[in-house]
Amino acid sequence: MRIKVFFILVLLLVVSSAARANNLQLTRFDAVAIDPATHTMTLQMDISQSNSWRNDTSHDAVWVFMKYSTDAGQTWRHATWAGKGSNPAGFSAPAGFEILIPDDMKGLFFRRSLSGTGNFSAQAVQLRWNYGQDGLSDATAAAANTLTRVYGVEMVYIPEGGFFAGDGESSSDFRLQQGSADSTPWYIANENAITTTASASGGAYYVSTGAAGENASGDIFLLSNSFPKGHRAFYVMKYELTEGQWAGFFNTLPLAARLRRDITSSVDGGKGADTIIDRNTLAWDSTVPVSRALSLRPDRAMTYISWPDAAAFADWAALRPMTELEYEKAARGVDIPSVADEFAWGSATYKAAEAGEIYPPNQDESGQEAIFDGTANLNRNSLGWSSGDGRAGGPAAGQKGALRVGIFAENSTNRVTSGAGYYGNMELSGNVAEPAVTLGRAEGRQFLGTHGDGELTMVSGFEGNASNVDWPGIDGQDARRGVTSTKGIGYRGGDFLSASVRHFQVSSRIFAAKDPDTQGYLRRFDSGYGVVCGARFVRTAM
Repeated sequence: MRIKVFFILVLLLVVSSAARANNLQLTRFDAVAIDPATHTMTLQMDISQSNSWRNDTSHDAVWVFMKYSTDAGQTWRHATWAGKGSNPAGFSAPAGFEILIPDDMKGLFFRRSLSGTGNFSAQAVQLRWNYGQDGLSDATAAAANTLTRVYGVEMVYIPEGGFFAGDGESSSDFRLQQGSADSTPWYIANENAITTTASASGGAYYVSTGAAGENASGDIFLLSNSFPKGHRAFYVMKYELTEGQWAGFFNTLPLAARLRRDITSSVDGGKGADTIIDRNTLAWDSTVPVSRALSLRPDRAMTYISWPDAAAFADWAALRPMTELEYEKAARGVDIPSVADEFAWGSATYKAAEAGEIYPPNQDESGQEAIFDGTANLNRNSLGWSSGDGRAGGPAAGQKGALRVGIFAENSTNRVTSGAGYYGNMELSGNVAEPAVTLGRAEGRQFLGTHGDGELTMVSGFEGNASNVDWPGIDGQDARRGVTSTKGIGYRGGDFLSASVRHFQVSSRIFAAKDPDTQGYLRRFDSGYGVVCGARFVRTAM
């Protein structure tokens, strides 16, 4: 048996709602045994995390998945774990921790099994890969040119339970309400089908944003039993997708797919350069096919991505899109009464970070920079940053853009001053917009909550697209092409360019059925675009 290539993945910035952002590390990943009788391989790694937590309400967890290559890293495929359920045979975790594997076995959750908070280092965590299920022979699995990589994504558990969608504010932003004359929020009591109403009160009344292809206010339509309504428990990414996570994804793609997902080109409104543009630092030399994408700021929220780009990452990571109902629950919590005009931190007030407040000031950023105003909780800076990467005379002087994810969380902050949602998810209001499956278009309502399987389309001319046929944006001519448009996706939570502070409010649906295809841009952001698309994804809980 050959030794697996040593691979370390560092995904920084782990927070609970009142903890300073820190880091997750997956290290010492290696093969320890192979079993030809069951066509499985046992692997081992260490997992360390700062400010992890579990309490009676919720917990954080690490979504762990693996990619393998049988051609020395030229192409990568998604691995299948050899077991399902809680701590299956062949998997082991130290005391106080557990492994939970869903039925599709495309990833696993590593989490605390007991209440607690703080740093941990779990040594010699054992995993088992079913390489036979993935179609590999014993000889291929053990060959010297077969490599493996392991990835981790920070997630937060959103518990089962009813919640309010809408906040009772009747005069703005197309919020969900119970009737044409009744601004009472919807109450999501279960996952049963919902039929909207045209009544004046006491139902589920849809308020249209007026986007092209969207249902009109008062239209009657069905949200099926299978459409995720947020009542069922689910995990959602603790942070918005980062530049570092995007680079890790991008670097496993074959060349044709990388060319399609290359945001450094000018195609579809990409940034058209490998330099820092509007605080996006991603670089990739497309003239050298074997080169790797690099980010100078791996923990900065990813920008210049379209919905087809974002969906491709979700499929690759075996996650799925979030619905706009799930977005409101993650921000507001189970059975927490709505507050009119509330932001994700539960109040109707905010404090925007000011240009020049990045610490240390007037220096290039290190990736661990902070906002030294301890009360700031929102990135709303259309004037551009005057410190760090956006400092006057700096590498991207005065440029607007996204900040490091979790930047408002410090040792001294609470939910409000860190800008956290009810369960500890960061930047649900602000930084970049949250893609969410819309209620108001048939292309959104066809969503059945399927998870990605780790594999993208390989159809010629459409390589690297997400392949789930129920996902928003699936190609209308040939579903084999994958997700090629934005129809059925919307955006919640606002972004750093939002013209109105109301866009950051939890129940604001100003862009909930927005279709950027009709505006002529996919990746580009400017004052005429409306939203800066980021990404955050979910996994239905077992």
